[in-house]
Amino acid sequence: MKRILLAMTTAVLALGIYAIPPGTNDEIAERLKPAGSVCRTGEGCGSSAVAVATGSMSGEEIYKQFCFVCHATGVSDAPRLGDTDAWQPRVDKGVETLVTTTLNGLNAMPPKGTCMSCSDDELGSAVTYMLDQL
Repeated sequence: MKRILLAMTTAVLALGIYAIPPGTNDEIAERLKPAGSVCRTGEGCGSSAVAVATGSMSGEEIYKQFCFVCHATGVSDAPRLGDTDAWQPRVDKGVETLVTTTLNGLNAMPPKGTCMSCSDDELGSAVTYMLDQL
């Protein structure tokens, strides 16, 4: 029995199953650090950060990139683009309420309609774009 245990231990060690990566803990930690980071322009990016420009998108661009997924098909009762009857009760509440709903989400609609990088003004322009299609 001792021979079998010794043979198994030797095999495990020989295969390097419990091998420790070369280097000190500090050297290993240095190798595991991220290569850099990403931040938005104007957020005080560090020297190793890559600044990502966040230019303003038009309401139509936001609709086509984010909103159309639900509003072109009516997913989860989302009012379809151009469907005056579906939009009318919402329009009656006022544009400000529609924008607030867009920012906070409602029922199946997530906050910001999944466009987490969109500003409040950009989302407002997306709402205006959709209302202009009525």
